[in-house]
Amino acid sequence: MRRLVDLLVSAGLLAVLSPVLLLTIVAVRLDSRGPAFFRQTRVGKDGVPFQILKFRTMREETGTAPVRLGGHQDDRVTRVGRFLRASKIDELPQMVNVLKGDMTLIGPRAETPNFVEHFTREQLGVLSVKPGLTGPGQIVYTTHQAARLERAEDPNRFYIDTLLPEKLAIDLEYIRTRSLFGDLRILGRTALVVLTLGRRG
Repeated sequence: MRRLVDLLVSAGLLAVLSPVLLLTIVAVRLDSRGPAFFRQTRVGKDGVPFQILKFRTMREETGTAPVRLGGHQDDRVTRVGRFLRASKIDELPQMVNVLKGDMTLIGPRAETPNFVEHFTREQLGVLSVKPGLTGPGQIVYTTHQAARLERAEDPNRFYIDTLLPEKLAIDLEYIRTRSLFGDLRILGRTALVVLTLGRRG
């Protein structure tokens, strides 16, 4: 049932949002040199790597180098990229990952290998399910943790030592208690967060 919902929702949203996707492709290409899309290796279910798809928001993104967190004030982010991040439009191409089966609509965040290597044995439990386009840990990061990362002297170390364990604890609890009703609540919370960020942006 979960896979069927993933297929129907991702295919439907890609069709409905196709004008937005096309306009975003043009905007990204006009704003800075480089491709419209950004591909990066992430760790999926059972530790299997896959290529996540997003709209490019930075001037220098290779998709292969270890992630260097910089937050909203990162000077690598383009003008269009700031808007895409604030509105979460940069995440829309991940619908293709959901359609392909690499991801699901709701689940833990798909982390990069250089962050997964810091997981404890218990935290590796998040890899027992597919990563999600959204999820409780991702909502908490967006609404509460991101601002703390901005103030960190070493963003990567602060993320690994402080924010990541907090987020993974939330995702592990979600996996233990996941339900259809709970997933619907997460979708509603995600929509509310996106609308709030859009007004701020």
